[in-house]
Amino acid sequence: MAKRIFSTVLLWLIILGVMYFFQARGGIVLIVLVSAFTQREFYQMVVRMGHAPFARLGLLFGAAITVAPVLMAHCPLLTPENLLALATIAFAIRIVGERNPENRVESLGWTLFGLVYVPFMLQFLVRILLIQGPHANTGLALTLWLIAVSKFCDVGALLSGMAFGKHKMAPVISPKKTWEGAIGGLLTSAALGAGIVYAFGQYFPDALTPLLAAAVALPIAALGIVSDLVESVIKRRANTKDSGATIPGIGGMFDLSDSLILTSPAGFLIFSLL
Repeated sequence: MAKRIFSTVLLWLIILGVMYFFQARGGIVLIVLVSAFTQREFYQMVVRMGHAPFARLGLLFGAAITVAPVLMAHCPLLTPENLLALATIAFAIRIVGERNPENRVESLGWTLFGLVYVPFMLQFLVRILLIQGPHANTGLALTLWLIAVSKFCDVGALLSGMAFGKHKMAPVISPKKTWEGAIGGLLTSAALGAGIVYAFGQYFPDALTPLLAAAVALPIAALGIVSDLVESVIKRRANTKDSGATIPGIGGMFDLSDSLILTSPAGFLIFSLL
């Protein structure tokens, strides 16, 4: 627990420091790095399953897809969707002459799923970062809000589960998760979401009041829980406890970013409506 707390505090100091000194550019670099390390760990788990994804080329396309919202400003054709289509063509060509006949379909499927599930989903976080107005740092504020609401749900769920947890939520997938913990996580995210908007309201859209922020935080946090369960499904299939050992007390980068994979596109859609 001490290592987990230390790593959490250190990671938040890094995120806040980078975004304070380097603004959106620093945030984009962080997102690309997180996406790349997460996708790498994903492919490593796929290898443990006995498959052979096109990891190197997949990582190159993944980096391009993650940063595509920035590239679109200079070349409208470089959209995430177009890059994903180009990657599909490239892997389809390679699969004809590479890999063993018995695992070609799996290699193609897992490689493409890794692209869709990690960089394609996380590029929505870059899109949030690029949101303009009403304040110059609105995009930064919304990005930090989404990360805080998504990740502190884990903290609230952990503490609530330790104190009150009795009823297992998904005993086969993740035995330690309880419904009491999930409720505590949701309430933590709602309170934090409202508190951030209340304290720093000048950086957020006028329509995002503290009450609305609390309401929006609930489905965002719920998706974070689902996203965490999906990662648990993948880890169980790969017969591994953690996706890696990059972060003491937490595990790998996938263990850190898992909840952001589903919350990033959902957050972008909600913020677009505001």
